[in-house]
Amino acid sequence: MTDYRLSFKPAIGLYGQHDPSAALFEDGTPVFGVEEERYTREKHATDTFPERAIRACLDHRNLSLSDLDRILLPYDPQLRGEIASHYVFDAIRAPGIGRKLTALERTLVTQVRSQFVPTRQIENRLESIGSPVPPIETIPHHRCHAASAFHPSGFDEGVVLTIDAKGEYDSTVVWHADEDGLTRVRTYEHPNSLGLFFATVTEYLGYRMFNGEGKVMGLAPYGDENPEIESALRELIDTGVDYDVTKLTKRWGTGHGVETLEDVFGRPRHETPGEFDQWEKDLAYTAQKLLEETVVDIAETAVDQFDTANVAIAGGVALNCKLNKRVRESPAVDDVFVQPVAHDAGLALGAGWAQQPPSAVDRQTGVYLGPEYETDEIRSLLETNKLEYAEPDDLERYVAERLAAGDLVGWFQGRMELGPRALGARSILADPRSADSRDRVNRFVKHREEWRPFAPSMLESAAEEYLIDGGPAPFMIDAYDVRPEKSTDLEAVLHPADDSTRPQTVREDQHPRYHRLISEFADLTGVPVLLNTSFNDHAEPIVRTPTQAIKDFYGMGLDVLILEDFVIEKETAKTEHDSELAFEERDVATTVPE
Repeated sequence: MTDYRLSFKPAIGLYGQHDPSAALFEDGTPVFGVEEERYTREKHATDTFPERAIRACLDHRNLSLSDLDRILLPYDPQLRGEIASHYVFDAIRAPGIGRKLTALERTLVTQVRSQFVPTRQIENRLESIGSPVPPIETIPHHRCHAASAFHPSGFDEGVVLTIDAKGEYDSTVVWHADEDGLTRVRTYEHPNSLGLFFATVTEYLGYRMFNGEGKVMGLAPYGDENPEIESALRELIDTGVDYDVTKLTKRWGTGHGVETLEDVFGRPRHETPGEFDQWEKDLAYTAQKLLEETVVDIAETAVDQFDTANVAIAGGVALNCKLNKRVRESPAVDDVFVQPVAHDAGLALGAGWAQQPPSAVDRQTGVYLGPEYETDEIRSLLETNKLEYAEPDDLERYVAERLAAGDLVGWFQGRMELGPRALGARSILADPRSADSRDRVNRFVKHREEWRPFAPSMLESAAEEYLIDGGPAPFMIDAYDVRPEKSTDLEAVLHPADDSTRPQTVREDQHPRYHRLISEFADLTGVPVLLNTSFNDHAEPIVRTPTQAIKDFYGMGLDVLILEDFVIEKETAKTEHDSELAFEERDVATTVPE
């Protein structure tokens, strides 16, 4: 009899505030997974219960809630008691008697709920989906991150680092992992949080925590060594394996830390994100440098302790691809696996894998776990809305020719990716050979800061030719230096400040049609690479449905839209489509043969 387990990450109450997701496991294998933001259309879907993601998981196998054997939650609220005193002291620090009393009452109620009715709120929400509600099991947050990193890594043994803002009580955890499972080695308790340290700098530079950290990472290479900034930060924090950042992070959130930075530097927080002077670029550079210094020291210390040179990483901080590059390049490290869904949305995967021995989990080679749409349904959609379309006999060759001619292409194929990176299923594509491609996509398509770089998709067979120490890198989660003699081929996908890039390598078995497209582009141009960025406008989640792709196509500076087998071009459209399309969107998640 098939065993079905639903794993999901709520973003309410005791279970965090951002990036809810759900995944369905069938006999221990994830067969469907999706983030709630793809349904709410609000980035990170903060303070949201993932009801639509849960329903999509059930629909994928035509299940009801009662058909599930177990529900897995990637938090153990009872562990919040480990730092109950911190919550009390944080409440006491609130200004004014009234706010102190309110904060203390809220803290007390939360602690009681976490100890005595940790899953009550979740049970109540699930009852609106179906009943009876299956048994619910809670699994510690960082253990789920650790399982998401090690279990699908392919390693027999290794060190695991889980690094984020906060789990129930922990912010960074070092694990030793082998075929028997995970052993917690060292815990850095909240508020000693590298995630909050970097979030504080992010907020100080004018972006939002949990959303702008990647922009600060991208800004860092534009900065230089600045002894005054570095000296001031080192007075505030200790780096390395025994790091301590609590002078900045001792209050939840970033308010206290931002005020501290304002006092130390004598400069107010930045109010115009996207436009930075050299000092602010130097601050980003220094914060990135200190983060890398700390995590590399933690990794090297653990590798030496356990005499293993394999490192697996997860947690929101692991989305920092420059950091991952530094770990990979350490002389003490032989191999690194970073969970591609490293942030909290990946907890749905980790919770499902955490219940299994690592040897039972297949090596992860893709994240195509979301919904897909049948060709006939897309055809009906286009015809209902009187949108002209074509069906080229050789779609990949046709699209490659358009890309080589400089067109910008929306590419919608197969099952949607789980996680923050578009990997050839919901992508915007362009010619990588000219900086003009980068600038046009930034300015007219993504509507974002023009200094921000893009990433390439390349054939895996070309990785060594284009990348220093290049090899398989299927997830756009690691950065590489480009071989100098190849930089002119990749001008649109190089970081302008340091000539690094964050590649996705592609094999035919990972995404056959995307592989064929890149191969056709290589045949035409001699360059087996495409500029690939996520199919979404600025501050919008990646598109999920053909409807959303069409709307974005007509609202962005794209030239061509590919929906499975169909081609749509703006110059063939007879009417203005920037307004709402006149049809009811239908969500059909189809079953993919195993």
